Amino acid sequence: MAVDVKSRVFNLVVCVSIPLLVLGGLTGCGKEENPPTDANTAAVQAAAGAEQASVDPLDAAASLFREPTPDLQHIVSAAKTWSPSFQDWWGKTAPDFTLNDIDGNPHTLSEYRGKNVVVVIWTTWIATCKLQTPHLKELRSAYQDADLAVLAISNESPALLKEAVAEQGINYTVLSSGANLPAPFGEVEYAPASFFVDGRGRFKLISSGLVPASDAKAVVQAR
Repeated sequence: MAVDVKSRVFNLVVCVSIPLLVLGGLTGCGKEENPPTDANTAAVQAAAGAEQASVDPLDAAASLFREPTPDLQHIVSAAKTWSPSFQDWWGKTAPDFTLNDIDGNPHTLSEYRGKNVVVVIWTTWIATCKLQTPHLKELRSAYQDADLAVLAISNESPALLKEAVAEQGINYTVLSSGANLPAPFGEVEYAPASFFVDGRGRFKLISSGLVPASDAKAVVQAR
């Protein structure tokens, strides 16, 4: 029994020592050959401080609370015609962009701060996008302009979009994208995709698929 215990102890020491020796061989030499000087330390600290300063403090705080609120969790779990998307962006500040509407007037996302904004990536020829149009019209009609904006972005020509607006009686803002949109807007693979932005300019929820008006209203009202 005594021999067995010693054997186990010996094996344990060997198992622990070998990785430590290997790790020391990989990292220890570099540290000893180039010991940090006061000047190097100050430079590293300054670089770290600059990097921290470049991070949006609002995004840094929001990153601690990426999980959706109970209200949003309930909405997501009950969804039938859409699914959550780009969840890593939830709680982050929405990147700004400026696009022209079908009449040539510019619209900048950040100019809508203080109200909820629903940004929808769509096209006139995708069936699901056509089915979502009545729901977006209902959503737009349910709120005052001061409380909600709906921005529908398509990469189609203004002339074609004007025809769709007139034909379908669209009552929300339609933008024509002539340039690359910033992520995550420009990374959409399947339309329609809806980006719910709160009054502080942060993504509340992002979805892929047809979002019924009832679900969209619930997301807008969720805290």
